[in-house]
Amino acid sequence: MRSPNILLIILDTLRRDRLSLYGNPRETSPHLDAFAARSHVFTRAVAPSHWTIPAHASLFTGEYPSAHGMTQGNHLLTDQLPTLAEHLTAAGYHTVGFCNNPLVGVLLNGLQRGFGSFYNYAGATPNRPADDHVDPHELRRRFLKWFRPHARRITHGFSQSDWLFRMSLNPVLTPIWTQYVNFKGNTDLSLRDALDYWNAYTADQPLFMFVNLMGAHLPYHPPADLLPRDLDPRAYEFINHLNRDSSTWASPRATPLEDWQARALLDFYDAEIAAQDRALGHFLGSLEQSGRLKDTLIVIAADHGECHGEHDLFGHTFDVHQELVHVPLVIRHPEVAHGRTIDTNISTRRLYHTLLEAAGVRVENLSLLPLLEGGFDPENGIAFSEAFAPQMFLRVIEHQAPALIERLKLLETRRAVVQGDHKLILRADAVEALYNLANDPAETHDLAASEPGRVALLRTQLEAFTHRADPAAAQEIAPADEEVVEHLRALGYIE
Repeated sequence: MRSPNILLIILDTLRRDRLSLYGNPRETSPHLDAFAARSHVFTRAVAPSHWTIPAHASLFTGEYPSAHGMTQGNHLLTDQLPTLAEHLTAAGYHTVGFCNNPLVGVLLNGLQRGFGSFYNYAGATPNRPADDHVDPHELRRRFLKWFRPHARRITHGFSQSDWLFRMSLNPVLTPIWTQYVNFKGNTDLSLRDALDYWNAYTADQPLFMFVNLMGAHLPYHPPADLLPRDLDPRAYEFINHLNRDSSTWASPRATPLEDWQARALLDFYDAEIAAQDRALGHFLGSLEQSGRLKDTLIVIAADHGECHGEHDLFGHTFDVHQELVHVPLVIRHPEVAHGRTIDTNISTRRLYHTLLEAAGVRVENLSLLPLLEGGFDPENGIAFSEAFAPQMFLRVIEHQAPALIERLKLLETRRAVVQGDHKLILRADAVEALYNLANDPAETHDLAASEPGRVALLRTQLEAFTHRADPAAAQEIAPADEEVVEHLRALGYIE
């Protein structure tokens, strides 16, 4: 019997608590809600890390960050770890990616390894399926063939050079690269291309399609019809200032947000989620109406969430609190007729094992498929998260607000373990906090002093997890600053 098609959709930077599926009183995700009504909904899915590169590396290798080693923007995924796409290709799948995140689709970091085709909608020169069928003598194609490698190396260079990275954060330059270098890709266009690709696919091989959507990421420019009618008149100016000042997107705030600012953030963030949900609903609805999803395993999840001032943090760079690592996860299996709610703590790194089991590939027995039928969980409801501070963002803060680094202990690695209702966070070797997530989902009441026995038990779990990690030693990519600067100069971007 032929293996099922597989559709993996990652909703980048999407907080679980802002989805109406998970209790947001605003109807931010009606299309996902309707899809989930006939699917398996995981209420305690835990991201293995707090930002894009380590989280996607875990999705693609099944390892935690301390094992795969992809913890910095200048790391290259080791070839010692076969990727999800490599396994599926070897198993006879046709593998294709439609990606809107430049950290996954543009950087030369190995995350595209194994895909037969990979279409990227971020960066100065997006590539689309239509580009594969253009007359080879057409001027545009010849220009893109010449320019795309240069553009990609330049974009990659910004992630490797402190100087170039800090230069790009200038409020004058930020609106230019977010718009004209397609920082968030193009949600509607990528989903339209993915839909056309799926509808046109007629090969005998099963299809694996990976889709990454960036709608919930800063900057926020949602459609006006999805914003509240009673929006604070100061909100537009505040959000426009935030959109221009990209140095603040991942930096702790020196002063807390005012109440109206916090409301404005959620108003615009929720509207971005709703816009993405509308596009996703059209994509899934069209595929379902055509009957193309009948034999397809569909997984919809987030790689991580987003801080909006909680715990004195902003963005998604230094933390393992719930707003960052408690993520949505919905699975629809073609052979399981009725969906159910699954309340077990699970790590989303196990999507790697889940998709490979569905494809008939034998790997470590950590698949989530048995949980769909109420089966036993081999990890006993325990999940971990790790936050290794991104060095390039640290160096930005060193230039702008160095006192925050010591005050918030940003240099120290944070790890969390979730077991049952409780979560323990360690900062380096020190206990940062213990929370009862059932009673305190916002993590505002530290129970560490009053429950030393539980702290000791969970600390043992975390220490055992840390000691058994076998780092794969991801390579560092050489910055090649001078070469990138020369490319920028030749193209007229700098003098």
